[in-house]
Amino acid sequence: MTLTKFNIIVALIALVLTVVIYLRKKKLDSWLMSYLQNFVGVFFIGSGLVKAVDPLGTSYKMMDYFAEFESTFSHIWFSFIAPIFPWFGQHAVALSVGMIILEVMLGITLITGSMRKLTAWAFMFLIVLFTIMTGYTYLTGYVPEGVNFFEFSKWGPYVETNMKVTDCGCFGDFMKLKPLTTFTKDVILLIPGLLFLFFTKKMHQLFTKPIRTGINIVALAGLLWLCFSSFVWDIPAVDFRPFKVGVNIRDKKEAEEKAMSDVKVIAYKLTDKETGKTIELPYADYLKRYKEFPKEKYTFEQVKTEPAIKPTKLSEFEAENPEGENIAEEILNDPNYHFMIVGYHLHGTPRQETVMKYDTIYRMDSTLVADTIQMRPVIDKIAKRQEVVTVYDWDEDYIAHWKETVIPVVHLAMDEGMNVRALVGAGWEQIDSFKKATGAKFPFYFADDIMLKTIVRSNPGIVLMKDGKILQKWHYKKLPHYEEIKNTWMKK
Repeated sequence: MTLTKFNIIVALIALVLTVVIYLRKKKLDSWLMSYLQNFVGVFFIGSGLVKAVDPLGTSYKMMDYFAEFESTFSHIWFSFIAPIFPWFGQHAVALSVGMIILEVMLGITLITGSMRKLTAWAFMFLIVLFTIMTGYTYLTGYVPEGVNFFEFSKWGPYVETNMKVTDCGCFGDFMKLKPLTTFTKDVILLIPGLLFLFFTKKMHQLFTKPIRTGINIVALAGLLWLCFSSFVWDIPAVDFRPFKVGVNIRDKKEAEEKAMSDVKVIAYKLTDKETGKTIELPYADYLKRYKEFPKEKYTFEQVKTEPAIKPTKLSEFEAENPEGENIAEEILNDPNYHFMIVGYHLHGTPRQETVMKYDTIYRMDSTLVADTIQMRPVIDKIAKRQEVVTVYDWDEDYIAHWKETVIPVVHLAMDEGMNVRALVGAGWEQIDSFKKATGAKFPFYFADDIMLKTIVRSNPGIVLMKDGKILQKWHYKKLPHYEEIKNTWMKK
């Protein structure tokens, strides 16, 4: 799906709605206002619903923004704002659900004309907020590494890789938009926002006030259920991410890597560091003239052909053992049914504790053995010393998710010879402590937390695989008994 195609669909639906409303009401105060209400309303409902099926994804994107805002505001004169962003990050899930519900509800109230003045102001507030966020995303492309966003005099030419958040998440994983495209979209939406504010009375209203209120209540309840069912007690019913059920990670990963290896450099984009002037030279010309463009004066950017298959997180599927070896092939080439348990974050609080360590010191002494004197080590003394170690106070509820729900199922699978592996985003010291706390018998491996979040929206989440293919995924609260899994998804 592209934004152009999405807009065409929205425009057609809005046109049909406007005509239907006219036929029902016999007149409209303003065709333009009614059409804009329907267009923006359908647009907001669509963009909100694709996020409502995965509110955790939106919360992860919000955390990216909050982290960047904290870093940006920490080094300027009004740094007192910075501490609020970590707090926002801690409540990103609640903020995500709230924003999604507000977005969809605004779409509904725009179409029905409910609470016109409040709707107009709320719409304007949300669009201004979106414009600031997407504008920041795009404009960071002009900010070189090591330069604060507000140091405007140090801005340089636009470089896409300079951007701190490369995707606004406006449509979740349903549709990825370039930052400039997203920013432009929000700037354009400011126009109907202003019209709604200045011409509120020309906005149409459908049904009676009690019916409109009833629609709002039912919609709100439905949205709350949809959002919570997508992460509190289950995983998203619709999966827009690359790690879908039915996908063969190994085959897709190989195809993406092959496509990337076939990419060719076709030109070089050269930017003068002083003037900002940019020229683009075909690759052959650049090889002939490269001495004319010293690195001290120019920045270089390769212009490459587009890969036949765009890379996704599937290409980044990796997991490390304690020795630092990548065991991805071991997982993806396992020809038998096996479980992969995913935990992007192990919930525990580290603290320092002083413990007593005992060191046994030996000395060599002569001993008579079978009429032969031999030198053997004997204990000389035992020395005591104090050592500060890191221990973890594990969240009891989180430990219970593993011990009472996940581990009993996968241990039954292990008893029948199945492989079980846990991929977690934690250090080895933390992993060792966690294994002891849970009594897990299966091996743990380190993996990137962002990749783990993409695989399954549950912590812990359980994935059934065979020969590189994802057969099924479960939220830990929906994990069936092992016998049911075997009879339903592990048929020969």
